Amino acid sequence: MLKNLHVKNLALIEDADIEFSEGLNILTGETGAGKSLLMGSVLMALGSRFDTSMIRKGAENASVELVFDQVGEKALQVLNDLDIPLEDDGSVLIKRTCSQTRSSCRINGSNVAVKEMKKLSQALIDVHGQRDYETLLHRSELLDILDLYCGKDMPQILESLSEKYLVMRELREKLEEELSDTGSAEREVSLAEFELNEIEEAALREGEDEELENLYRRMSNYRKIAEGIGRAHDLIGGENSESACELTSMALKELSSAAEYDDALSGFEEELRTAESILSDLQMELGSYMSSMEFDEEEFVRTEERLDLINKLKSKYGRTIADVIAYAASRQAIIDKYADYDAYINGLNEKLKEAEKEYESQAHKASALRKKNVPLLQKELTERLKELNFLTVDLEISLEKTDAGVKGNDLVDFLISVNPGEDRKPIADVASGGELSRMMLAVKTVMAGKEDTGTLIFDEIDSGISGITAWKVAGSLAGVSRHHQVICITHLPQIAAMADHHFMIIKSSDRNSTTTDVVAADEEESVAEVARLLGSDSVSDSTLKNARELKEKAAEVKNRSV
Repeated sequence: MLKNLHVKNLALIEDADIEFSEGLNILTGETGAGKSLLMGSVLMALGSRFDTSMIRKGAENASVELVFDQVGEKALQVLNDLDIPLEDDGSVLIKRTCSQTRSSCRINGSNVAVKEMKKLSQALIDVHGQRDYETLLHRSELLDILDLYCGKDMPQILESLSEKYLVMRELREKLEEELSDTGSAEREVSLAEFELNEIEEAALREGEDEELENLYRRMSNYRKIAEGIGRAHDLIGGENSESACELTSMALKELSSAAEYDDALSGFEEELRTAESILSDLQMELGSYMSSMEFDEEEFVRTEERLDLINKLKSKYGRTIADVIAYAASRQAIIDKYADYDAYINGLNEKLKEAEKEYESQAHKASALRKKNVPLLQKELTERLKELNFLTVDLEISLEKTDAGVKGNDLVDFLISVNPGEDRKPIADVASGGELSRMMLAVKTVMAGKEDTGTLIFDEIDSGISGITAWKVAGSLAGVSRHHQVICITHLPQIAAMADHHFMIIKSSDRNSTTTDVVAADEEESVAEVARLLGSDSVSDSTLKNARELKEKAAEVKNRSV
């Protein structure tokens, strides 16, 4: 769940720090106080596009931090894929900072891309604003709702279905490509034979290029090597009276003389004698190496030509000799393919038939599970919608066959009539914005125990409703909050009265600036805020009494629903 939201220098918010809790968290405030701004700050942290004009005047950047605890399996898997561990206390910290020129995203201190932050955010929090309610208008989203309702067996079926669909699609594309331009076969074989012949004539051996490069470098620098070895040989033990061997011998004599009077020097004497022996052996070995050194002009030319040939092949067919050899194998495969092209095409057809058979088997499993759950979901959604005060609820979840896709070959639609005497139609054709928000709440109520996302945020859930409908919506929000942390921005007193935790968004101004703050309300402050939402110009004893009665009624509703 979302434990903490910290917003700094975002538009009217200078520094806001909100500690959320389990249950139903309600935010209220005057029109223009900054409720939408608070929602925008959450979306900013979740990776949405940021408008630099939102940076507070005088500040270099704006930042939003979200702290989550009690992280679910889906989020843990994302963190594991990103190789990011939990904090020591088991929490997850998401931070986004935006300036005029750049944006940075961090998860538990690690820099990540915006798309990675979005992926984790989707596993941690589910935000529903007006546009999000419109997901009910898209059939693909409706299929996702049905699949989620189908329970724990469906994810494994869908994963297998996706894999088999991709294999089937790849084989279909391959077969179509092969059959679309048969006239190119002769050209392709001719080119493959030329390239294979060029590579085979070179008789390449892995590692050969490295050996030749070392040999070529040594031969190219023959004179420098000879001069260097010669100088080293003379400095170690030449006739020069100041050679290393001569100086070491002189030092050994002096140390031996001194050791006659001090036994403690015998160890140093032995070490120096060993050094003298090493230098003498090294001198002899260098002399032997110098004697064996020779430069063969013909071998140098052969090495240079061989290297040129290898590098030419690598420039055409691969970065390494192994790549070139692998490319030759691919050319041989093309030649073999067209040597018996009919057998090759028949083989592709057989593989495609088998892939289609495996796909259909998994698609049938998905369809069967969906068909089994359609009447159950239809019944539960109908009950939830009735509880949300729709005049009439005539709901049908239709399941039709369609073209094969990554999720199977089912097409789902929610057909509904919410007014007596009207025929059922797709949600997109009958639902207003306010009805969509209630429908989404009904879906979330039904799915409450099935989703792994810990936090749900609702904005504009109260659009276009009042009276008894507002009570129904408030009750449903309270019901969802028993399975998820719910954060709801509202202007309705019925919903505010249902709060387990109430926050007030307050805007204040002086001559120099305007600031929005978020304050956790105690019981009396919450009563006063509900009284304000009831529409009174001033908070009187009577409006406070009405507000208390409203909160008492809300408590009764919550107790009955437990």
